[in-house]
Amino acid sequence: MYIHELTPAEGSTHVAKRKGRGHGTGNGKTAGRGHKGQKARSGGGVRVGFEGGQMPLARRIPKRGFNNIFARPLDAVNVSVLNDRFEDGAEVGVEELLKAGVLSSCKYGVKILGNGEITKKLTVKAAAFSGSAKEKIEAAGGKAEVV
Repeated sequence: MYIHELTPAEGSTHVAKRKGRGHGTGNGKTAGRGHKGQKARSGGGVRVGFEGGQMPLARRIPKRGFNNIFARPLDAVNVSVLNDRFEDGAEVGVEELLKAGVLSSCKYGVKILGNGEITKKLTVKAAAFSGSAKEKIEAAGGKAEVV
């Protein structure tokens, strides 16, 4: 097989609709824009969220607190999951969590939370630990290392 022999699967491609090419096409004359009005004009239309002068939904609903747009949210993993998925004496980091299928992706890091029990001695490397998680890991004889 050569590059020039490649073709898309049968039925997977469609011919583009050619607007304004005669009334027989069903998209002639007004080209599917209807007659007159703001949306019929070139450059016409309204911005996202505009409700025709009515107070927009985004402004009608009360806002509370502070939303940090620069926040880097950490993925949470409980100690009970670590206890179930890893062997005694294992070293647990982001790569190991991804391999074990605990996380599907990890953009900014992992925070270990203290829900559940841990009995295995694990060396856990994460971006953050909750207080109870750190206590439980160290009580089981493991180490909680902030990376």
